[in-house]
Amino acid sequence: MGHVDVSGIGFELPDGRVLLDDITFRVGDGAKVALVGANGSGKTTLTKIIAGDLKPHSGSIARSGGLGVMRQFVGSVRDETTVRDLLLSVAPQAVQDAAATLDQAELKMMEADDEKTQLRYAQAVADWGEVGGYDAEVLWDVCTTAALGIPYDNCRWREVKTLSGGEQKRLVLEALLRGPDEVLMLDEPDNYLDVPGKRWLEEQLNATTKTVLYISHDRELLANTATRIVTVELGAAGNTIWTHGSGFKTYHEARKHRFERLEELRRRWDEEHAKLKALVLMYKTKAAYNDGLASRYKAAQTRLAKFEEAGPPQAIPREQKVSMRLTGGRTGKRAVVATGLELTGLMKPFDLEVWYGERVAVLGSNGSGKSHFLRLLANGGSDPDVEHQPVGEVEIPPVAHTGNAKLGARVRPGWFAQTHEHPELAGRTLLEILHRGDEHRDGMGRELASRKLDRYELAHAAEQSFDSLSGGQQARFQILLLELSGATLLLLDEPTDNLDVESAEALEEGLDSFDGTVLAVTHDRWFARDFDRYLVFGSDGSVYESTTPVWDEGRVERAR
Repeated sequence: MGHVDVSGIGFELPDGRVLLDDITFRVGDGAKVALVGANGSGKTTLTKIIAGDLKPHSGSIARSGGLGVMRQFVGSVRDETTVRDLLLSVAPQAVQDAAATLDQAELKMMEADDEKTQLRYAQAVADWGEVGGYDAEVLWDVCTTAALGIPYDNCRWREVKTLSGGEQKRLVLEALLRGPDEVLMLDEPDNYLDVPGKRWLEEQLNATTKTVLYISHDRELLANTATRIVTVELGAAGNTIWTHGSGFKTYHEARKHRFERLEELRRRWDEEHAKLKALVLMYKTKAAYNDGLASRYKAAQTRLAKFEEAGPPQAIPREQKVSMRLTGGRTGKRAVVATGLELTGLMKPFDLEVWYGERVAVLGSNGSGKSHFLRLLANGGSDPDVEHQPVGEVEIPPVAHTGNAKLGARVRPGWFAQTHEHPELAGRTLLEILHRGDEHRDGMGRELASRKLDRYELAHAAEQSFDSLSGGQQARFQILLLELSGATLLLLDEPTDNLDVESAEALEEGLDSFDGTVLAVTHDRWFARDFDRYLVFGSDGSVYESTTPVWDEGRVERAR
């Protein structure tokens, strides 16, 4: 087993603002420690520092045992990365280096077949075996079979972008949990996982002897697995750490008592401060006409100076307040009508009617076609009229299907992308995006844009580019754009995956007041509880409705 010691870590942003201030905590042998806090508070930055991807400006990291890292991008890979590449990225460094050398030697063999090249290739093969490369391939075969139902040799060159987000997550989790590293650091491991996948993850975390530090906002996962909770708290002079030494079930009560204690300590400090200042003022007045009191006046000044030098007790951490004002608008009675709709290669034909104002949760296992269904509607359906064109500038990939999906009168779809994939926003600051506007959203001045961002706790990130934001900040900004777009049909693909608890609650309140229709793909058991209807993508390829959430549908049986 291994451990991680974080001691006095400080980190400043490029603009000079202090993000992390004197961060100190320990993840002991075999512990399961959850790292929580507001979106943008620095959780992912802290994990990058622990992993060695970033250098802190102060403090140090000490650890024992190999470190396996799941980074936040897993689940949203959309480039040319193959399954082999993804598995190599979470393998020990020696295996990664040997694989790179072997790949180069194989390429040289294709260009030349001389003795020197052959010897270099033979040495690369020997090194691959010596560092455990062949053992790793055996492990990867177990992982791909468990996660994808396919042997490694059959999928090693498959592009990861052909896998669902949940399949990508499950594959990397299998590799890390079964791998040799004794310390695991997992950034949002539950994102993209369906509920059976989350239950599997809970079982694995509880069963493993590895030391695990993980970021999550899933309250049920936290309650079922965390042995300690480390909270990144917002502070005016940099964010700090508070550690709750027990599980999540007692976390909120302990945090409430802590805030009350900090408030009481500050009240007492203010009272004592006022008394000392009054004492100094009294002796100053009396010493003016009585020289015998001069020494007392000086002693009172010294006492006040020492009191102020020690400073007040810790300030109560700032709690973020997110306010989402989703408006929408009246549409035709039938917002969505599907007739004989079959998502090609995914699900069997089904019929569906969604009425104006309804809240429909779309449930089912990963890879069943839920996101494809939302994308089809986000594009306006099978044969969209001009009024059904999606809001925003994002280009939504077409979805192969038969049958028909049609949107009702005055239904304007607004799409929340699960992967936050918005190339049209990349490289642009939040203020620039709001100032410019688009075809469906008016531009606005700097002052109004700043007020909008402030309601979403994004004002401090106004000059940052969209792609530099944390996952949770990107999610909040996507929702702000939907608020401003005039969409009357919200198509939300896992909207709470990256949202902290406070932001998720704000989204729920915003949806309650939204004048329109909502379809949401979700695996969030808490978020789904208040929906009106549940559309379930079953393991047998059928699509059916349920009056209550269905979380136990398995993977769809199909050729892979």
